[in-house]
Amino acid sequence: MSLTYKPKMQHEDMQDLSSQIRFVAAEGKIWLGEQRMLVMQLSTLASFRREIISLIGVERAKGFFLRLGYQSGLMDAELARKLRPAMREEEVFLAGPQLYALKGMVKVRLLTMDIAIRDGRFNVEAEWIDSFEVDICRTELGLMNEPVCWTVLGYASGYGSAFMGRRIIFQETSCRGCGDDKCLIVGKTAEEWGDVSSFEAYFKSDPIVDERYELQTQVANLRNRLKQYDGQYYGIGHSPAYKRICETIDKAARGRVSVLLLGETGVGKEVIARSVHLRSERAEQPFVAVNCAAIPPDLIESELFGVDKGAYTGAVNARAGRFERANGGTIFLDEVIELTPRAQATLLRVLQEGELERVGGDRTRKVDVRLITATNENLEEAVKMGRFRADLFFRLNVFPVHIPPLRERVEDIPLLVEHFLRRHHKEYGKKTLGLSDRAMEACLHYQWPGNIRELENALERGVILTESNESINVESLFPGLATATEGDRLSSEGRLEEESGDSWFRQIIDQGVSLEDLEAGLMRTAMDRCGQNISQAARLLGLTRPAMAYRLKKLDPSLSVKAMGR
Repeated sequence: MSLTYKPKMQHEDMQDLSSQIRFVAAEGKIWLGEQRMLVMQLSTLASFRREIISLIGVERAKGFFLRLGYQSGLMDAELARKLRPAMREEEVFLAGPQLYALKGMVKVRLLTMDIAIRDGRFNVEAEWIDSFEVDICRTELGLMNEPVCWTVLGYASGYGSAFMGRRIIFQETSCRGCGDDKCLIVGKTAEEWGDVSSFEAYFKSDPIVDERYELQTQVANLRNRLKQYDGQYYGIGHSPAYKRICETIDKAARGRVSVLLLGETGVGKEVIARSVHLRSERAEQPFVAVNCAAIPPDLIESELFGVDKGAYTGAVNARAGRFERANGGTIFLDEVIELTPRAQATLLRVLQEGELERVGGDRTRKVDVRLITATNENLEEAVKMGRFRADLFFRLNVFPVHIPPLRERVEDIPLLVEHFLRRHHKEYGKKTLGLSDRAMEACLHYQWPGNIRELENALERGVILTESNESINVESLFPGLATATEGDRLSSEGRLEEESGDSWFRQIIDQGVSLEDLEAGLMRTAMDRCGQNISQAARLLGLTRPAMAYRLKKLDPSLSVKAMGR
């Protein structure tokens, strides 16, 4: 259906959008939904635009600002779908132009709009009034030879593409920035435009940037290979706490001293153990990791030290243990506190004599193994309680290394997030937009009792619950976590007002609104928001459908049940 829009036909109520703006002055932050926003002088943006053009030229600058707007449009389309789930398609789409205006980018006057997501139909014509980019050009750059509303054009294309789920391209057919009377735009599907390869080229990363990035990637890969060759690979982190760990590892790795890794569960002890191995002269030899808590107590000795044929029922073949398999290299025993007393005694002999006997065997076998152990419990307390041999503890505790929990390495969280998202995007065959700003904020303030392992699990859940080209929000990472932000909100008149539980009620009373008018207003707003669908409006207000129908009929006695429809 083709619709010609007039102002009164548009969804004029922007309260659902403006209510998403929160000003948290105490923290120096402004939020729109889950995205952090900035208020910046137009003159500053004008200077920035002038500098970009002077540095890379008009064509590359145009591509830069188109891509900038496109990304913003993708995020706002996601916000529109969340805030207007029960509205008609055209009303949901109108959130985009309204967000334009709310952000101070441009006022949009829709001329025609014919959209149908199911049929893949999209035709929009509009006039842009008072575009901020026109003001920038007139004050800083003068009239240009072509349309100048690059950022809002990219925004429209990104918003339309995300809304339709297919490539939508807007073109500016006239622009005040190049001397025309009006800024007019037309939006259609890429197929309807025909050959748009020259325009779509703007949405691809700049070749110079790509080449530089490719060179940087090659250098990083070479450095990483050198680090692995030299044994300097430590995992991921650049916080002061993690750098201290790396320095400690360097010192420990040079010899063959036993290393005891201490720290909470999930801090990455095995990664650190591998780092010690890679940094050592044994880097080309085997690295064998064993979780002692995962092996049944009656099998721990045979798993670690091997078993000879006939040693017990079922031992039909001789089998080398983990120590023999690690010969010449490094063995990592995680949860070493779970070793049985017999296994502790055998391990002590291996450390003292460098030799072992398989279970059920009588031949001594020489082994040259570097031992790294780990535990998240206090071994000294275990010694006092008789759970762990004191002489073995002294052998293991030659070079203890405490690995800090993630809450003491907050600077490393963005790097870890990027790493795990890349992994899970590949695993699940999708590409999200990453964490929303509020989700990243939550990650930085959460205490992470499960440390890196908990972070990885949360991010995996976020990737599973989030569709491609959408941002991972707080609820996806932390189910049940409240996301409301204290602070000031934007009133319908554009004034900041304190956000509190009863501020809205005080405003209603101050305006002299009666209870009857308030109920009538709620009914009309709910019906408008739900496209005159009584059942959906009833759910929105927490009423049954009959109760909603009764109140509507009471509001307008001339309405019949049949006339009220759904």
